Amino acid sequence: MEIRSNSQIMDGAQNILTEDFCILDGEHFFVRCVLPLPIPEPTDTQFRYGVWATLSKTNFDLYLRTFDSMQVELGPLFGWFSNRLKGYPDTTNLKCQIRPQDKRNGPAIELQPSEHPLSLEQRNGITLDRLLEIYALNGHDLHSTFEQ
Repeated sequence: MEIRSNSQIMDGAQNILTEDFCILDGEHFFVRCVLPLPIPEPTDTQFRYGVWATLSKTNFDLYLRTFDSMQVELGPLFGWFSNRLKGYPDTTNLKCQIRPQDKRNGPAIELQPSEHPLSLEQRNGITLDRLLEIYALNGHDLHSTFEQ
């Protein structure tokens, strides 16, 4: 059985979707990422959205070639945020930096600083109440869990 790399599998693909990559019409290249939102109080932790971002073909090919190696050395790659998130004004096409991680951990997205509420929340953090609101907007109302 021949083992092929991600780069070989994606080479020449016009349309493909995996848990980590997406190509549409051979022209649009997406990677699955993690968008962290800090929760400073009371736990100093993060809420992490699973999201998609676009890369140029050159950066997408570089990302694929290095997917199983030391990606953190790639440094940040410019991209465009490619999701609409409930509870925010339109979030598609926000400028971002994609920061690859090692050991096949999904790259982190850092939104370009702006006055967009999502960018502000990434920089300043969210409250526990805001986190519960985000969960409820996405069909997971946890308020009753905390009210008992």
